[in-house]
Amino acid sequence: MANTTGPQMAFYGTGAATFGYPDGMTVVDFVPNQVKHMVLDHWYNYAPVNPMWHYLLGVIYLFLGFVSITGNGLVIYLYMKSPALKTPANMLVVNLALSDLIMLTTNFPPFTYNCFSGGRWMFSATYCQIYAALGAVTGVCSIWTLCMISFDRYNIICNGFNGPKLTQGKATAMCAIAWIISIGWCLPPFFGWGAYTLEGILDSCSYDYLTQDWNTISYNVCIFVFDFFLPAAVIVFSYIFIVKAIFAHEAAMREQAKKMNVTNLRSNEAEAQSAEIRIAKTAIANVSLWFLCWTPYAAITVQGVLGNHEGITPLVTTLPALLAKSCSCYNPFVYAISHPKFRQAITVHMPWFCVHEPEPKTSSDNQSNTTVSNEKA
Repeated sequence: MANTTGPQMAFYGTGAATFGYPDGMTVVDFVPNQVKHMVLDHWYNYAPVNPMWHYLLGVIYLFLGFVSITGNGLVIYLYMKSPALKTPANMLVVNLALSDLIMLTTNFPPFTYNCFSGGRWMFSATYCQIYAALGAVTGVCSIWTLCMISFDRYNIICNGFNGPKLTQGKATAMCAIAWIISIGWCLPPFFGWGAYTLEGILDSCSYDYLTQDWNTISYNVCIFVFDFFLPAAVIVFSYIFIVKAIFAHEAAMREQAKKMNVTNLRSNEAEAQSAEIRIAKTAIANVSLWFLCWTPYAAITVQGVLGNHEGITPLVTTLPALLAKSCSCYNPFVYAISHPKFRQAITVHMPWFCVHEPEPKTSSDNQSNTTVSNEKA
């Protein structure tokens, strides 16, 4: 008996073969009956995607899951093992790693299973809501933690000793606030404000941003303003002021060097020539990476909320969601593993990792011995 629901191969007079689904099929035809009520009317307008996409996305998610679990797990492990890393600033970095770790460990196994099971949601409607809520909690928590890391760096570089010092208590409170905000914004869909639904190629779940009623629109507008626009503004302005402060500091050092009739005030000439450039590049890279990962999905959401559903196809919504989740793979390398202190911890606690970060050099042995003696006294 011929399979009338799966992909078909047809031959024409030229002898060429074409591959596709029977006319009239939609992506919704593959959705199991127990969750079909969660499918929005918008998705009935689209034919099924090429099965290749399901396998490709499944493989990509396997890779992202491995990288995220390895990178974020490494950051958390090093923080627990190395006393030198247990600083207030690193507590924020570890909170980011924890959030990213939870995101991929709770999202990639179900999504990958769905991809390799024919590209359909294989679980219950309740778990669809839980899946979406876990993605929402960890995504929002990561965004706000990045916001707090950016503000902390701004405070250290721009205010120095004059600014409020980040303590363990303050860092703990900031981490708690990030989780409270994220949990607070993920709960309303369970109580009638907003909704979680199947999206994209209908093998994953997320916010409903397509329904045109005040309930859904108001919820998505609040999510966009308070969980994307506001933290994005803090991140951008923090790094703008960081770059300005670094350039002003370097200009002041050059002026001081001229007064002292020396080339520069640093012992390392290469460092003097490239300090502001390195800081500027790092700031631009951090901001650009954040916007690259989150802006496409935010743009799709805004487009849907505004009622312009043209071009919001299953793949167009799935790929930005994938890009947003991929941010959990970059964060541990951008904010932790690339840092010398973390690399030194890897050298000490994981020598088989083939990372050999030298200890910071002191100006002289005598100064080092004097410092040790003073610390003991």
